[in-house]
Amino acid sequence: MKQLAEDVYMLKGFPPNAINVYVVGDVLIDSATRQAEKRIFKQIAGRTITAHALTHVHPDHQGCSHVVCERLGIPLWCGQDDVPAMETAGSVVGSKVPAWTKRVQERFWVGPPHPVARALREGDEVAGFTVLEAPGHTRGHVAFWRESDRVLILGDVLNNINLMTGVPGLHDPPELFAVDPVRNRASARRLAALRPALTCFGHGAPLRDPDKLADFVAQLPA
Repeated sequence: MKQLAEDVYMLKGFPPNAINVYVVGDVLIDSATRQAEKRIFKQIAGRTITAHALTHVHPDHQGCSHVVCERLGIPLWCGQDDVPAMETAGSVVGSKVPAWTKRVQERFWVGPPHPVARALREGDEVAGFTVLEAPGHTRGHVAFWRESDRVLILGDVLNNINLMTGVPGLHDPPELFAVDPVRNRASARRLAALRPALTCFGHGAPLRDPDKLADFVAQLPA
């Protein structure tokens, strides 16, 4: 794992920065796809993990959530409006996704349903971070914000990599995977206004340039 800030670590993956998983204090944030089981358990071995939280319930973020919670005996937390998707079989893959993509995700990415022990809401605390509701990419998408050192974990509100080519750079996530792209852009503007000193993405390398984040968000359509 690579330390990004005090008590904030990013797990290594391949390709680098493609599908990110974090450890914040004693909480695992996101769990990539079902194929990430080995790399997650190898890297968290010897660490105390007492809970598992999701930025949102998509196949590349909840894929190992069930096995992580079962094996470690820990609770699962996610945004309140993502709870039905996490707990209901067949609800994780978006309705706008092409049939072939849906088949691939269901075969290789999607994790089993798992009961949510805590529905996260605006203002809740997770390992020293404040929960911020950031809907649009999913109904219950949340971000995690630590004001003391201005660290933001924003999931897929924005990407810092081109998902098709792997080329680094800020991007609005593909509308194909968002329930409400307009609302997602509103969430992006809200989060960029925090002026984070460190922004951690679901996809892409961390960013330590609040001006770059603000400038990118400013040119997004309303």
